[in-house]
Amino acid sequence: MCGITGKISFGPKSIQESDIQQMNTAISHRGPDDTGVYISPHRKIGLGHQRLSIIDLTSAGHQPMRYMDRYEIVFNGEIYNFQDQRTALERLGYIFTSQTDTEVILALYDRYKENCVQHLRGMFAFAIYDEKENMLFCARDRVGKKPFKYYLDNDVFLFASELKAILTQHEYKKSPDYIAIHHYLTLQYVPAPWTGFAGIAKLMPAHYMTIDCATGKTETIKYWHLPYHENMHFSEQDWERSIMSKLDEATKIRMIADVPLGVFLSGGIDSSAVTCLMAKHSEKPIKTFSIGFHEKKFNELPHARSIANMLKTEHTEFIINPETIEILPDLVRQYEEPYADSSALPTYYLSKLTREHVKVALNGDGGDENFAGYGRYSIQKFSHWYEKFHGINRTFVQPVTHLLAGVIYNTFWDRADRFTSTLQEHYAHRYVNYICYFTNEEKKKLYTASFARMVGNHDSYTTVSSKFKEISIQNPLNQMLYADIATYLPDDLLVKVDIATMAVGLEGRSPFLDHEFMELASTIPFTHKLKDWNNKKYILKQALQGMVPSSILNRPKKGFSIPIEQWFKSSLYDYAENILLSKRAISRQLFQRDAIERLLANHRTKKVNHANQIWALITLELWFREYMD
Repeated sequence: MCGITGKISFGPKSIQESDIQQMNTAISHRGPDDTGVYISPHRKIGLGHQRLSIIDLTSAGHQPMRYMDRYEIVFNGEIYNFQDQRTALERLGYIFTSQTDTEVILALYDRYKENCVQHLRGMFAFAIYDEKENMLFCARDRVGKKPFKYYLDNDVFLFASELKAILTQHEYKKSPDYIAIHHYLTLQYVPAPWTGFAGIAKLMPAHYMTIDCATGKTETIKYWHLPYHENMHFSEQDWERSIMSKLDEATKIRMIADVPLGVFLSGGIDSSAVTCLMAKHSEKPIKTFSIGFHEKKFNELPHARSIANMLKTEHTEFIINPETIEILPDLVRQYEEPYADSSALPTYYLSKLTREHVKVALNGDGGDENFAGYGRYSIQKFSHWYEKFHGINRTFVQPVTHLLAGVIYNTFWDRADRFTSTLQEHYAHRYVNYICYFTNEEKKKLYTASFARMVGNHDSYTTVSSKFKEISIQNPLNQMLYADIATYLPDDLLVKVDIATMAVGLEGRSPFLDHEFMELASTIPFTHKLKDWNNKKYILKQALQGMVPSSILNRPKKGFSIPIEQWFKSSLYDYAENILLSKRAISRQLFQRDAIERLLANHRTKKVNHANQIWALITLELWFREYMD
């Protein structure tokens, strides 16, 4: 796990070693163990690397790594099947001088070129320069666990794990991308390929890119899709056996490391399953790490503690309180793009705590997306049935809910009004309208006239709803799972964990996001994932029976969230007001002052919850101060 950087000059200018060193320094937190720079013989290509040593801790793992006196690579990630691939390559005559997965990627590229990615099981973002062909090959893993950001114009190509490195180069003149900000306010994150910075893009998950270093010509190809064809021939028992076998395998291979490792234990189904499987494969007690709150509604420490006690782990806990909000400006700097998932705060503190004890931590990310674990899936399943009665909804139900939402003004009726107002819309549009932070209608009331003109007719809903059409299966509920895996998972959840862990030099690993496991899960009939109306993750819970206690399997899902609803009504109200109504914020002329005042007041005095919207506006203003002022 590391940080990578690079630069190509298409014009007369030469690449200086100091250019790459600058880029490396900006992301040194991702790899504090070693640093390296490569400059091509004609000084038109530069590659940089910051290393976090996990496998083969010797200097043999130094990067940029050279192979066959032709290829240079910078690589961020872990390849879990590299030993099997190495054995196969050795049979073909390839020779290795280290014990690293990095060298195996180089040999695979020499053998298979672009198709090398098909042989990799793990998480990765890497760039390989072929001196003979003067070509750069860049690739990102299937799900998007590892980031790859880049800037391209006629004179230069810049890339890095984090755009902080790109900002060090004089060729890029930073400015905000207001269309990206428009999308952010809908989704709470900036969807790929946008980043929030004009001109800087993200390489999409499951894509590779080739760059002709002489001409600047680029080509981008998608190399992997989830199958999403429902296998109706398996019995429930067959699925349970297949799930456990593949999850056990995915967990075991992620325990390979030459450094101490542990696990994030929330007390939920997914992290509890990973912890139980780790304990099965470990001769020593597993190290578990949990985070909680004083507010009982959000505190899952007792559940995590019960698993830790059952497995006799070495357990460590941490409590978060409102004062921890002081870290928010630093957190905004780390996340570098506009980012409003408030669970980034506990994730960062959990990562920091964990790094004091281990260098690698497994987690339960991906269980909800694979097995329909979110409440919104139940709502959309219900709405898919209810839309058949759209005539009744238009004439009676929707007007009543809209009236009650305006009179009673609480979160329940606010959500009910949002739900019924779109039942006549296409289900993809309806889904986005239900999950978004600011709806299209709310944006109209929030934006100033000048900001509205800047974003024009760009529809943020389509960044998610368009994904429903990318898979051939017609089941709208499976399309919904795919849309989340293509957007929310890589652009929100995986960003959250990657930035929080790498900010403190910790590597995170996710067995539920093993691509072979995900391929298996995508073929399970949706009715086995969401049973009846509200039995979420049904087949996974059945598979885990006997290993994970029923008290964990059957308890309501809480999610990894923080009590900002209460905090913004009390201790943090002044904090929010001072930031959002400051002269500095108002002078940006993005949002109407009276709309912000109304949002804050309604949250404090009424029973509707605007906490997520307030958090999104605060983090956006702090982002402007950090990166644009």
